[in-house]
Amino acid sequence: MSDLQQSARTAIELAKKAGAQDAWAAVSRDRSVSLVYRDGKVEKVEESTSRGLGISLYVDGRYSSHSTTDLRPDRLAGFIKEAVALTRVLQPDPYRVIPDPALFKDRPTADLERVDPSVAKLTREQREAWCAEMDAKAHSDARVISAESNLFSGESQGAAASSNGFDGSWEGSYVGYACTATVREGEDKRPEGSAHAVGRFLSGLPEPAAVAALALRRAIDRLGSTKGPTVRTTMVVDPEAAVSLISRALSPLSAASIQQGRSYLAGKQGQKVFGDKLTITDDPLLPRGLSSRHFDGEGISAKRMPLIEAGVVRNYYVDTYYGKKLGMAPTTGSASNRVLGLGNKPLAALIADVQDGIYVTSWLGGNSDPTTGDFSLGLRGHQIKGGKIGAPIGEMNVTGNLAALFAKLAVVGDDPYPYSSLRAPTLVFEDVQFSGT
Repeated sequence: MSDLQQSARTAIELAKKAGAQDAWAAVSRDRSVSLVYRDGKVEKVEESTSRGLGISLYVDGRYSSHSTTDLRPDRLAGFIKEAVALTRVLQPDPYRVIPDPALFKDRPTADLERVDPSVAKLTREQREAWCAEMDAKAHSDARVISAESNLFSGESQGAAASSNGFDGSWEGSYVGYACTATVREGEDKRPEGSAHAVGRFLSGLPEPAAVAALALRRAIDRLGSTKGPTVRTTMVVDPEAAVSLISRALSPLSAASIQQGRSYLAGKQGQKVFGDKLTITDDPLLPRGLSSRHFDGEGISAKRMPLIEAGVVRNYYVDTYYGKKLGMAPTTGSASNRVLGLGNKPLAALIADVQDGIYVTSWLGGNSDPTTGDFSLGLRGHQIKGGKIGAPIGEMNVTGNLAALFAKLAVVGDDPYPYSSLRAPTLVFEDVQFSGT
């Protein structure tokens, strides 16, 4: 780590020497490994390592950013000198200023458990063995015609420094596996199911065979799928599918989107936009969280930040640049872990309470407009009949407005999806319009 920190500091010194008034530099080193196993044999193995530097320059009221993978001292000096010279010929931008050093204060020091040492020690033999386990489980049903398993991992280290006093470093690891199984149905149908698990620590993941078993079950559950009905009814959204839905709802919650006129949440701070049941907190201090951090990309010290409280918009993601344009104080420029407030019932109990409706397991294409909040999404899932998950359905859409949809959020489950930086549970919406047959 010390060599990365020194490289970042050296880059700042070189930028100042070349005439920059301010500079921000970040140096990183990354390694990733992926092994793909298909139908009984290894199909592809990829390993990559990279090291690079990114630098932002503030020169005579002008701004630019540059990157390089060549960190040799003589080459780096020439690279930065040329970058400063190029910056001088750009148009001035009065909104481009280096982050206020007051934002660097009170940086948390708690151990966020971002690194699992065992990840770096994984051998190819172990990876192949786990993929073989997944492949065997996925092929354990005679209807399976193909299966693909994947084990992936990575480790990273980095350091950043600024001309106005910032100095920090980070490191992290991740590991995960995924499986997709395809089954035969009749002459021309090939339903498939997928599952994956990813986390900071191996110990936090299920057994690989369990992931494959889930992928197989999901494929088999699709057998006999028919086009869903056109109906207005209750919608139950599986936690994994809820991640994508909430991501769409929150995507315009940034100062950049607001300033560019691309946010249906503009001007809504302090107002109730969603239903009472929706509470979301941005939590960068979550131990082992996939997006946990001590500071963000601008060096702003991490802290928990309420986004939505009982349907009321509390905060936006505000970075220095767009904050200055809008006259808003910076909060943080990017999302970390987003955690939903939970209810007290699991999926099975929620299905039983609903009695009749549509259970959405995944989204199939579609789009949403961040400016208006209007959306149209394809889906697949199951009918809910008599409080139980029934026949599989697909080839149907749900359309509407995200604010209006989340105003109809009636119940939140107690089962957050663990393999994402957005921890979403089962969501139950009332009076939702579906288009199908």
